[in-house]
Amino acid sequence: MYEGAVQDLIDELGRLPGVGPKSAQRIAFHLLATDATDVRRLVDALTEVKARVRFCETCGNVAESEQCRVCRDPRRSTAVICVVEEPKDVVAIERTREFRGKYHVLGGAINPIENVGPDDLRIKELLGRLADGEVQEVILATDPNVEGEATATYLARMLGPMGLRVTRLASGLPVGGDLEYADEVTLGRAFEGRRLVGG
Repeated sequence: MYEGAVQDLIDELGRLPGVGPKSAQRIAFHLLATDATDVRRLVDALTEVKARVRFCETCGNVAESEQCRVCRDPRRSTAVICVVEEPKDVVAIERTREFRGKYHVLGGAINPIENVGPDDLRIKELLGRLADGEVQEVILATDPNVEGEATATYLARMLGPMGLRVTRLASGLPVGGDLEYADEVTLGRAFEGRRLVGG
């Protein structure tokens, strides 16, 4: 649609997740109108992240050395591992300040439609971490969608015979939400996870 470099930029931006053709066009024209110094900072940040950031050899989280910040922290409990799909899930859980154990990042979820099976995830690495018997509980914190549920079910079946306590994050109604807008699965989970209140 546009000439040369502009169309190339729009095409590349459009390949990013969540960026459609119109968003790619908006971003491209924003960059064209932006000061060259600001664009250079963006280019430098992209180059730097590709050069310095890797995945933690222990848990699969993002790291700038062989191990991530969480795996290096001696204050974290080694008795509990929280299994998540992506590094961004680690950040979400860390924001709660509720979890003091270690993580294991699978690198996705089982999704037959996208040809992602158990062998495509970091499940072998998880089993390797559980082999020494130090871990007592595995928390399955995969997304509450079809793929996340399939992954959690697969892992629960695999880990059950190992004598570990295998738990799943509770899910239910969001604070500030209205019952009429909740889907059946969410409402069902809210009923399953109900707890005693009062005396």
